[in-house]
Amino acid sequence: MDPKITEVSQTFERFKAAFVRNDFDTCTRLLSQLKVLLTAFTSLPPLFQETSNAIHELTIARDIYEHAVVLSVKMEDQDAFERDFFQLKPYYTDARGRLPASPQEYPILGLNLLRLLVQNRIAEFHTELELLSQSALDNPCIKHAVELEQSFMEGAYHRVLSARQTVPDATYAYFMDLLAKTVRDEIAGCSEKAYDRLSTSDARQILLFLSDKELLQYVEKEHPEWEMKDGFIIFQKVKDSVPCKEIPSLQLITQTLSYARELERIV
Repeated sequence: MDPKITEVSQTFERFKAAFVRNDFDTCTRLLSQLKVLLTAFTSLPPLFQETSNAIHELTIARDIYEHAVVLSVKMEDQDAFERDFFQLKPYYTDARGRLPASPQEYPILGLNLLRLLVQNRIAEFHTELELLSQSALDNPCIKHAVELEQSFMEGAYHRVLSARQTVPDATYAYFMDLLAKTVRDEIAGCSEKAYDRLSTSDARQILLFLSDKELLQYVEKEHPEWEMKDGFIIFQKVKDSVPCKEIPSLQLITQTLSYARELERIV
């Protein structure tokens, strides 16, 4: 076997051992070494040179980048996810005719859609969807992300939160938790503007928590400005702290009438 492939394979085995035991420092160090070693393979994107070991090199490189994407999720590093996903993507598109399909392709594509949804990059979300085949759109991992986006746009937040229990892959949990926080923050912002106070039970139901303990932890961490007293959450203090700007109604009326008179003269 080519000594370069042997070195990559041995380093990758050490990486996978560290990956299984969640040794992220070792994984990060070995991944950097692997990416440097892969630069010696001319069969990889963007060159795609036809070498005697091209299939083997493409396969192991794709496997490395797939592990890198999952590692970034485990480390909760969205920037690393984006970098590694874009390094992996050519193996799913440009190298599609050269390699057999990867069982990790659709779970990772679904993860990327979920990331775009969490980051509110809706235009890019739909751009990525347009690039997928019909068979990909029918895959449960892709359908999960599409249904989430539809629920989010419709304001069906209960469906968004309940989807956490039916994720198609364990790696989706991180982004689902981020999406749940986004949803609750949106509901909380509307609630404090719509109400002076809410009972604990009503707040728990509106914010879609299962217990008072979860509600209390959320308030203490995310909204310490809210006051919890006698079984109620009091928002009035928040409203009082926000200065109200006076609307210059008389000035606006005068300007509007002036514009109307000018229009009459023109006509």
